[in-house]
Amino acid sequence: MQKTWKPIAGGICSIVAGALGVIYGGLLSVIGIGGATYLEMPRNGLFVLAALGWPALILGVLAILGGIFAIQRRRWGLSLAGGICALLIPPPFILGILATVFIALSREEFSSRA
Repeated sequence: MQKTWKPIAGGICSIVAGALGVIYGGLLSVIGIGGATYLEMPRNGLFVLAALGWPALILGVLAILGGIFAIQRRRWGLSLAGGICALLIPPPFILGILATVFIALSREEFSSRA
């Protein structure tokens, strides 16, 4: 089996999208929780920001994890799940599309070892 660039490119796209999701989710969460506490503003509006930030944060961590496994060419299912999580992060969803396509096309390059 010949190794190609696809899993590495997919993994890098997934890691970059995941890092942006972690930053985006973290900022929304901090602004949502901290802003309601320190700025003495209405809590309902800012807690919505925090509620939007946590899913982006979790999806970003899963995308980074999937990207790491894609670069190592291990656990195709987890790598593909990381690409799909990168697809669901709002700002960099184009990177998620690329990551999902590259990882899906390179299934035969992944090993079955854990």
